[in-house]
Amino acid sequence: MDHRLSVPGTSLPAQPRRGRRRRRRRRVLLAVLAGGLVAGAVPMLTPPDEPPRKAVRPPAAGPQALTALTSGMPAALPQLAALIGQEERRVRAQPRDAWAWAVLGSAYVERGRRTAEPADYPRADQALRTSLKVRAAKNTEAYDGLTALALARRDFPAAKRYGEQALKEAPKRWTAYPPLIDAYTGLGDYKAVQSSLDRLLALRPGAAARPAVMARASAVYRDRGWREDAVAQLTDAAAAAGTPAARAVWLAGLGQLAWERGDLPDALRHFEAALRLDPGQREALTGRARTLAVRGRMAEAFAGYRAALAGRPDPRDAYELGELYEAGGMTRAARTAYGQVKALVRQRIAAGVDEDLLIGRFEADHGDAGNAVRELRAEWRRQPGIEVADALGWALHRAGADRQALAYAAAATDTARGGVHSAPYVFHRGMIEKGLERYATARRHLQEALRVNPYFSPLDVPAARAALRALGGVPDEPPPDDL
Repeated sequence: MDHRLSVPGTSLPAQPRRGRRRRRRRRVLLAVLAGGLVAGAVPMLTPPDEPPRKAVRPPAAGPQALTALTSGMPAALPQLAALIGQEERRVRAQPRDAWAWAVLGSAYVERGRRTAEPADYPRADQALRTSLKVRAAKNTEAYDGLTALALARRDFPAAKRYGEQALKEAPKRWTAYPPLIDAYTGLGDYKAVQSSLDRLLALRPGAAARPAVMARASAVYRDRGWREDAVAQLTDAAAAAGTPAARAVWLAGLGQLAWERGDLPDALRHFEAALRLDPGQREALTGRARTLAVRGRMAEAFAGYRAALAGRPDPRDAYELGELYEAGGMTRAARTAYGQVKALVRQRIAAGVDEDLLIGRFEADHGDAGNAVRELRAEWRRQPGIEVADALGWALHRAGADRQALAYAAAATDTARGGVHSAPYVFHRGMIEKGLERYATARRHLQEALRVNPYFSPLDVPAARAALRALGGVPDEPPPDDL
């Protein structure tokens, strides 16, 4: 039985196909530039035709942000703002300084990623390409920035291309490997993920770099289902972090790992520790809100989501808030939140972000499942990662094609071949198997989803329990009191 709120008139916009997307991205960039100086933009985005001159470097502003950018660590937003201001002044004074253009572009990427502000991405694109125009050879800084930009836009083929070029130019740099690991993960190439991690660890980076390397290893271990190893690596990374900004990011990551295994006290402890270091840390704000909602502290939960969306609006947070409203019977508020998802997705598409995955997920549960299947099939052909496998399998189930859906759901949950030990993924597989009348495996997977995390979704946990009651396989333990 369909337990989701259908939202007529708020279906997410279809993502432009790749050729159309590039043309639209160029039109958006031209519109931004034609409007003159937007906030944080640079007045001259192409170098003049004159011989290169040696750049005269003014005193550094935001040195910690520069160190973070060049060493793969999270940077504090005020320091990023100082660095961006410094590099904007520098490229005005020295428009042939390829290094300054690359730093500026990379700083725009990091700010856009941290604040969920997609308007920084066209600025970053132009700055990084200007850097390559000034100096095409041995410009690893620009290729690093383009790799980070492609990852922020969820363009994993481009991230792989730029990342491999950066690695080719400087094969001994440890910082070339983490973004490549992310690109290979998005493409579903888990052999390359493991190979890149092995090479990264073999380089034995120094003490200053070790926390970032441990954090990257933790993400790989989490995807492989090695949760204890993931927690150990990220705990060590947070303990050794050189800055409060980095420590806050990794503490929020520990909170997310605790949430995924259903450990509410541990999740709340880590989210709150992260917020003490960085009160605006978006992942910690939403993680804490999610945890408080399960504990019944709804006013605080809603306030946390609203604070996250007011400061750094991300469509995924609006989507999560909408489902929380829907689970509480607050239909009007849920529709408003889903409308915000739509508006934020449009902004991100205009900035060149690939949102096919989110569009497909939204359409599968709250829109047109047929549209979801079409969007996600195209995404799967382009970048067949595990997230897309799960989403496509679920969309096919919602469209009534359970036999096709099972292959994707099995791929998403097969940890031996790169799948993730995730309660939502296992729930999706169980519901698909129930639709195919494979009742024994359906019961097993639905029970497993609730064992992994009995709080994983305000809408899907009740659906899982209802399905198990229908199958005669409700878990022996009672539902948690605070569910």
